[in-house]
Amino acid sequence: MMKTFKTKLICGLIAVALVLGACAKPPTEEMNNAAAAVTRAENDADAVTYAGSTLSRARDALSRMQTEADSKRYDAAKTYAAEAIAAADKAIADGRSGAARARDEAAALVDSLRPAIAETEQTIRSAQTRGNVQVDFTAVNQDFDAARRTADQAAISLAGNNYQDALDKGRSARAGLSDINARLTSAATAASRKK
Repeated sequence: MMKTFKTKLICGLIAVALVLGACAKPPTEEMNNAAAAVTRAENDADAVTYAGSTLSRARDALSRMQTEADSKRYDAAKTYAAEAIAAADKAIADGRSGAARARDEAAALVDSLRPAIAETEQTIRSAQTRGNVQVDFTAVNQDFDAARRTADQAAISLAGNNYQDALDKGRSARAGLSDINARLTSAATAASRKK
């Protein structure tokens, strides 16, 4: 009976040692998958541009995974590996949706500039023909040409899928046109008061 107990005890200890030994291996496959997922996200231009904070979380999880693995806390390393993969995948998805939003916003802005340019050009001509509007038309025309060139550059950026640049240039062109119209309106109002 004593032999049976000792045999069972030894078998039990061997089983526990095997289980503990299996847990003591680093989760190499999961860690490699996490590193590959974060690298994919880092090489995705949309993820970098439009999902920087999510990408940062993926990098942070990857770093923590490595720290835990180096400290032989493999369960925690495996958890951080899964977190890094999830965050990297989310960064890629968020990058795609961010790029789509930026594309739509840039397209709408660039489209709105065409009528704004035509309207501003008409306002300039109208103010010039009135004759009593006191404004520096040379400066107004130079600013108008600059706004029109910037709008053209925005359209080129949009066509080249550089949505952020298209937005920046489009906003700049819109601000330039708005400034011209404000100056002309102010000068026309001042001229009508002098009558």
